[in-house]
Amino acid sequence: MAEWWLAEDIGEHRAALIADGEILEAAIDRLGERLRIGAVVSARLGERVGRGAWLATALGDAILESVPAGVSQGSSLLVEIVREAIPEPGRLKPPRARVSDASEERAAPTLAERLGDDVRRLSAHGPDALEQAGWSELIEQAATGEIDFAGGHLRLSPTPAMALFDVDGALHPAELAIAGARAAALAVRRLAIGGSIGIDLPTLASKAERAAAAAAIDEALPQPYERTAVNGFGFVQIVRPRPRASIPELVRADPALAAAFALIRIAARGHGRRRLAAAPAVVARIEAHPDWMDALARIAGGAVALRADPTLAISAGYVEP
Repeated sequence: MAEWWLAEDIGEHRAALIADGEILEAAIDRLGERLRIGAVVSARLGERVGRGAWLATALGDAILESVPAGVSQGSSLLVEIVREAIPEPGRLKPPRARVSDASEERAAPTLAERLGDDVRRLSAHGPDALEQAGWSELIEQAATGEIDFAGGHLRLSPTPAMALFDVDGALHPAELAIAGARAAALAVRRLAIGGSIGIDLPTLASKAERAAAAAAIDEALPQPYERTAVNGFGFVQIVRPRPRASIPELVRADPALAAAFALIRIAARGHGRRRLAAAPAVVARIEAHPDWMDALARIAGGAVALRADPTLAISAGYVEP
């Protein structure tokens, strides 16, 4: 039976739906002041954008999806965040909001609150259970887009328009299409990919073969989503809700930050004074958050220092006495 595991780590919370020791689905909630889904915030209406308008809030700008009749520029109103900011190459897609009927501001639900009561909370001490289930492999897939499956290989390429999966392998085209469609659907779920998604399968000659590949997607990917049929060129498009950035988008937007969180998790699973050695970019991410260092010192029961080593790769940080 699948079960959600939750790790409330320093700086970010992680969760994974685990079945038979493997990750079926994952979620990351990075802490800090930002506009998050479900928050109700006070905003001032700015310049119109189509049917909507820009909003100014204490935590940054957002887009109001639809301006109510009679509300003019400069007016104050309460809005609910319905999509978080999404990083894209060269820019940040702003959060989106809608007018709220709430009577006051409200904080966004935490990852624990989103998951509900049926969740296994993991200890910050001892072995990292999520790591044992394959967390590092999941993050590597998100960062590189390289995903192997029995008989073939996926290459994930996130773009501003859609996330694209290319399927390759040595199987017979009909077999490869079914296996690749299933592997891509599982990866979509595992990496929390939303929005428009394209899967490029081998060219399939018969309608029955195309239908079998489409059925493999439906068996592997839970609702809600919509999809097209597999066309004669082997291409199928899926559209899923996109309330927040996917794990590949988070990891690729700031690899040094992802490496910093991984290093902090390792350092938290020990006792006594320690020093974190890492690439300068990773050290800079940690130095920018003194509260992370304070929390780490409390968990470790000793002073924590940092050492920047320009010879280290982003992902090669380590903990030393």
